[in-house]
Amino acid sequence: MTAKSAPTCKIFSFQDYRATPDPIFEVNPACLQPCAVPIVIDNGSFQTRAGWACTADELSAPLLQFKTVAARSRGAARSETQIGNDISNLEPLRWLLKSQFDRNVVVNFEIQELMFDYIFMHLGIGTEGSVDHPVVLTEAPCNPLHCRQMMSELLFECYRVPQVSYGVDALYSLYHNRIKQGVEPPHTGVVISSGYHCSHILPVINGRLDAENCKRVNVGGSQAASYLQRLLQLKYPGHLAAVTLTRMEELLHEHSYTALDYQEELEKWRSAEFYEQQVHRLQLPYSAKLLGGSLSAEERQERRAQQLRRLQEVNARRREEKLQQDQERLDTLLSVQELWEDGQLEQFHRRLVELNMDSAEELQSYISKLSLAVEQGRQHTLHSDTADSKTEMSELEEGDGVTEIEPELTEDSAEGEKPLNTVQPVFNMAEYHQLFVGTERLRVPEVLFQPSLIGEEQMGLMETLQYVLDRYTPEQQEALVSGVFLTGGNMQYPGMKERVERELLAMRPFQSHFQVSAASRPALDAWYGARDWALRSEPGGEGWVSRQEYEEKGEYLSEHWASNASVSVRIARPLGRASELLPAGLLPAPPAPPTAAGAATRRNRGYRPAAASGPLCDRAVMSSQVDRTLSSGFSYWRIRRLHVHRTPQCIVGDVSTSCGL
Repeated sequence: MTAKSAPTCKIFSFQDYRATPDPIFEVNPACLQPCAVPIVIDNGSFQTRAGWACTADELSAPLLQFKTVAARSRGAARSETQIGNDISNLEPLRWLLKSQFDRNVVVNFEIQELMFDYIFMHLGIGTEGSVDHPVVLTEAPCNPLHCRQMMSELLFECYRVPQVSYGVDALYSLYHNRIKQGVEPPHTGVVISSGYHCSHILPVINGRLDAENCKRVNVGGSQAASYLQRLLQLKYPGHLAAVTLTRMEELLHEHSYTALDYQEELEKWRSAEFYEQQVHRLQLPYSAKLLGGSLSAEERQERRAQQLRRLQEVNARRREEKLQQDQERLDTLLSVQELWEDGQLEQFHRRLVELNMDSAEELQSYISKLSLAVEQGRQHTLHSDTADSKTEMSELEEGDGVTEIEPELTEDSAEGEKPLNTVQPVFNMAEYHQLFVGTERLRVPEVLFQPSLIGEEQMGLMETLQYVLDRYTPEQQEALVSGVFLTGGNMQYPGMKERVERELLAMRPFQSHFQVSAASRPALDAWYGARDWALRSEPGGEGWVSRQEYEEKGEYLSEHWASNASVSVRIARPLGRASELLPAGLLPAPPAPPTAAGAATRRNRGYRPAAASGPLCDRAVMSSQVDRTLSSGFSYWRIRRLHVHRTPQCIVGDVSTSCGL
């Protein structure tokens, strides 16, 4: 019988990527002629990508790709802020990192302004006081209207861009992949997008986002990486510092996979043979100097001899230093004794006080002791070269030896007394510094389908998809499931497409048809889709908001097939509510329409992140109402911005709702 070969171990090492600072590019002449080319910015919550919407081959990919983080110490100047790839290693500065996002919504516009400064500077834009290129910017599905208004205020009033277009990143990705397949818009289907902070189910009907039925799941790559970090820190408490969040993100992207059947896959891992074949061992950095058990007898003897010589040198050097100190102190005392012998009693007593002595007898006693110590030290130095090694060891233990090295020498001495043929146990230091990643490879991606694994009380992706489909007629459901599209950086796990197909097969009726496709580059296709849209849509047409429209209309969104939707609703309130707030005699007249002078004043006022006023600053009251609605385990934002006109009869407000929410 032939012996069965042992399974080979899969040992990997962490790459520990270090970011390199981005260069400052020069603007390509093709981006200026015949007109200014749009700048495409994929403003992601994990990574930002920026480039030009140009047909030149060298500009067909994003020039800048960096993590959406900024590091600035408290009280530091604005110029001292590190952004994106300026931070080579995130872990030492993890406690200083800031982002403009709260989940997937931009709320910190001071950090967002720093990001824009970084992008425009590295793209080579050097125009004074303005950016003369249109901007295509991605945003979250159902982005709150107030957040978009603040973003427009930042771009138009701070950077003075000529035109801006907003679009949903997941829809841009769908657009890019459908164009590559030769399918022209309008498209119909369901987009399943999973990013760093959350995931979305986005139904698209006839090329338009059905915002009323969009749903969000508050689970993404951030929660998955934190969950993996907790699992490994509990499993390896001795390596807490080595299990960093950056390494967990690398492990998540490189070594995780989605199980086709979660419970069945877990049962396979119960087999020892399956475990040895599928477990991934991640090697942590360690010092090879600690490997002492693998030394031969000759190497151990040589090592002991080197340590003995080193100890002798250290002991001799310290004896010489002590002898020199004693000699200097003895010379000082002898100089004081000479003052007494010369009759200079006043100086003699002053020196005694400085030496903290009371009488000449005490001085003489110290001189005698130091003279004896100096003489013995000189004699010991003369005979130290011929002294026995055991005598050296005893002296080190008794007196002024090096106690830090003593335990090491004692261990080696005891080891030398043992027979050389004794077999010593071998401690594998390399294996001690390995992380065995087994079931964690499939448990972490499973949180997308079972958020309860991390304590989230909400539905998973497929349950949310079923909830969205139930809101349509059977005919609409057939059209939607015929184009299920997967995109987002958190959809890159191997087996994700097969898992979605299996779940759809279980939830759809018998003999129904569906088709699932995935983005070719889930993390980058949003930028490529925005670039394709900018190349096909001339600035000034559908989907673009000009500076003049911003100044006239304020919170205005020009819709296109990849954008959110904006719906305006008029509501009326009775006079009684207004009379409680303001006396009837103090109610002002309706506001006058904005003038050209007022618009010029507003353009010159600069960007103020804390200001709550929009371009229509003549209106009396501007208030924001934020409602959180929980529907079947899914939380989403409902943002209303209310412009109130004070009139003697009633108070009439315009409520602009983003995406119908």
